[in-house]
Amino acid sequence: MKRIIAIILSVLLAVSMAGCGNGQEDLTGKGTESSEVLQTRETGQTDGKIELTLWGAEEDQQMLAQMADSFQKQHAGEADVNITVAVQGESQCKDNLLGDVLNGADVFAFADDQLLALAASGVLLEIENAEAVKEANVSEASEAATIGDRLYAYPMTADNGYFMYYNKDFFSDEDVKTLDSMLEIAAASGKKVAMDWTSGWYLYAFFGNTGMSIGLNEDGITNFCDWNRTDGGITGTDVAEAMLAIAQHPGFANMTDEAFVSGMQDGSVIAGVSGVWNAGKVENAWGSNYGAVKLPTYTCRGEQVQMASFSGYKMVGVNAYSEHTEWAMKLADWITNEENQKLRFTMRNQGPSNIKAADSDEVRQAPAIQAVLAQSEHAVLQRVGNSYWSPVQTFGVTMAEGNPEGKKLQELLDKMVEGITASVAQ
Repeated sequence: MKRIIAIILSVLLAVSMAGCGNGQEDLTGKGTESSEVLQTRETGQTDGKIELTLWGAEEDQQMLAQMADSFQKQHAGEADVNITVAVQGESQCKDNLLGDVLNGADVFAFADDQLLALAASGVLLEIENAEAVKEANVSEASEAATIGDRLYAYPMTADNGYFMYYNKDFFSDEDVKTLDSMLEIAAASGKKVAMDWTSGWYLYAFFGNTGMSIGLNEDGITNFCDWNRTDGGITGTDVAEAMLAIAQHPGFANMTDEAFVSGMQDGSVIAGVSGVWNAGKVENAWGSNYGAVKLPTYTCRGEQVQMASFSGYKMVGVNAYSEHTEWAMKLADWITNEENQKLRFTMRNQGPSNIKAADSDEVRQAPAIQAVLAQSEHAVLQRVGNSYWSPVQTFGVTMAEGNPEGKKLQELLDKMVEGITASVAQ
């Protein structure tokens, strides 16, 4: 592990520091919207305000202000702490934090696939109450926040995956078990089943349960991949042929997430692969006909293969360069505790990683949350290097368009794998 971290640090910092200093939008939170001054006192501090900056998604600002408010009441009378809540998307947190770590947030939310790079850079402060945190959260979320035997972040959500939304007015519980049935019903109704084939995140669905594999090498940067396999059960061309058959079906449409929402709202789409972030829009469009379920099986080499998925978790980290690490740690712990994960579900419809919060009646009655939990049995953590995304996108678009140039499928697969496994220098 030390060797992995050393290699990542040398590469990551060289790239990140060069490319991440520009294009930041009020990332330090200075001059942005603030919560009320929180009355707390940090042990060993003299008189004066303790300034903390909290980064979170734009959609979470109201919720985070409310969490900061409750933190104030919990610690009232201990000290004079000012928490500034600033907008920072979770998916870009790593790049923007490493671009200016000393002026970065004290506490920040990020996606689990950024954990290794943040820890390698020395930015993440190891969690002190690790055992209590692990006991409070589902094991998969805790594992996603762990490197070796050290916990580096507080789990926040356990819902960052994808599944199948469907309109119950068209599909029965039996229909949604296979993609074949769904496509036939959609075509007969003059409608579409949507999925985004421009994204390697979604395209893992077709390769994940075939016996072929992909992942990070020991260097933590480059990938291994055998999706072009020519023997030993299901081959790469078997998957490619299955994808072409789906793409050419009149009931299928390759759509981005935004296009899926639009199609669902105008009635042209009656099912689609997406995640919990669209649950509210789906429910608004389909009302009582709103349904969600794990991904179906698809036909590959005459067999029914369960569609796989990448799973993901969101978490909260503490900046090791914070001037007030003790209070930053308290704040991170607070905004990810049971009550605040319940609040996050209520206000943002995001699935809790906290075991007790996830077992509440409200969460158990949420179709999207239950669907992503069911799909988690067929999901793996997203652990791929940057060279994965572009080649898979190119391959997916080619398949979605029906391989218009008529290239040999093995050649397309070989080219994709060559790109996925390319070295950093390449």
